[in-house]
Amino acid sequence: MSTFIIEGGHQLKGSIQPQGAKNEALQILCAVLLTPEVVTIHNIPNIIDVNKLIMLLEKLGVKVNKIGAGSYTFQADDVNLEYLESAEFKEDGKGLRGSIMIVGPLLARFGKGYIPKPGGDKIGRRRLDTHFEGFINLGATFRYNREDHFYGVEANKLKGTFMLLDEASVTGTANIVMAAVLAEGTTTIYNAACEPYLQQLCKMLNRMGAQITGIGSNMLIIEGVDALGGTEHRMLPDMIEIGSWIGLAAMTKSELTIKNVSWNDLGQIPNVFRKLGITVEQVGEDIHIPAHENGYEIQNYIDGSILTISDAPWPGFTPDLLSIILVVATQARGEVLVHQKMFESRLFFVDKLIDMGAKIILCDPHRATVIGHDFKSTLKATTMTSPDIRAGISLLIAALSAKGTSTIHNIEQIDRGYEYIDERLRAIGAKITRVNSN
Repeated sequence: MSTFIIEGGHQLKGSIQPQGAKNEALQILCAVLLTPEVVTIHNIPNIIDVNKLIMLLEKLGVKVNKIGAGSYTFQADDVNLEYLESAEFKEDGKGLRGSIMIVGPLLARFGKGYIPKPGGDKIGRRRLDTHFEGFINLGATFRYNREDHFYGVEANKLKGTFMLLDEASVTGTANIVMAAVLAEGTTTIYNAACEPYLQQLCKMLNRMGAQITGIGSNMLIIEGVDALGGTEHRMLPDMIEIGSWIGLAAMTKSELTIKNVSWNDLGQIPNVFRKLGITVEQVGEDIHIPAHENGYEIQNYIDGSILTISDAPWPGFTPDLLSIILVVATQARGEVLVHQKMFESRLFFVDKLIDMGAKIILCDPHRATVIGHDFKSTLKATTMTSPDIRAGISLLIAALSAKGTSTIHNIEQIDRGYEYIDERLRAIGAKITRVNSN
């Protein structure tokens, strides 16, 4: 278990380039299974979760070639379906939640898809029902081995249909779309997720020969085709990382420029940080955060009541940034209620912030009230363990703003979602050291 040693309290300065989007990568990489032709993908982040998925694709027989930094070609012209029923696959697939999205492409192209119950962050229950109900609606037969926690779907030929999803699941929508593009007839998906990453997937599939309309809305209409071809695709910058850097700049009173953020795909993110009193300036495709030497003040509602920041399906505010909002609020002027609606244990890391001196009341597993210090009292350095990706980066931001030297264990959780994070932070002036365990 590796560790970060962080000397906090230093102002940072410079520019930082966000990595390619992790959550887009997990969808896009699975889509290469839909064609025997070459698919070229650029801006792939070098992070644990994505590298695990690439390794899984290689074991499935996909030819993978690295052609440059973050750029790969993939060719699934000789897929090894026997691997899907091996003991090795049952172990490999468990280690990554994103592996669920290989099922839709495999089902569409080969008539069967299997997956062990996937892993991922321990942030509460995440149902897979939406995925499998969608496949069943398309005509697949579902089976589940309770002893091995192993799921399977099989079909001779998928048939298009109308379906109303019980939740606007991003991965569920992506999986069903990838199955439906090769189905016979028309598939209509209502209450579909419409995140920018899902839009990216649909646009890429259309370039491969799919016929998807309604992209960006909650109703997707898919005319099935017989086969898909190769294409070239570039992934968006990671909006969660962009939000993390905004929070880092504010908490450390630093002037930072975040490069090439794709403003049109950020949705509510800039405005939510502005509600905390943070100045977020657009300079072309960059974000400029000036040094907040005088702090930042939370905006109450017009009637004077306390601001509530909550998550919601896109175009609402992403749940992945609520932990960043929470830690940034600890040094604001004013109070805010953070309401995590979608997962029931993502706020449990607040006890570590309270240990550092933050004023936080954990109302219940979904809600926390933060009373900001206005920098009159800095957070105190401490030793902590990262429970998941998003809490991990929030604790790292807290440590960089805190007085003294902090230690964060289990940083593999942070590495799952952020590439070369210590190197990139040192480049803008952070005092951070990685200590690798033997």
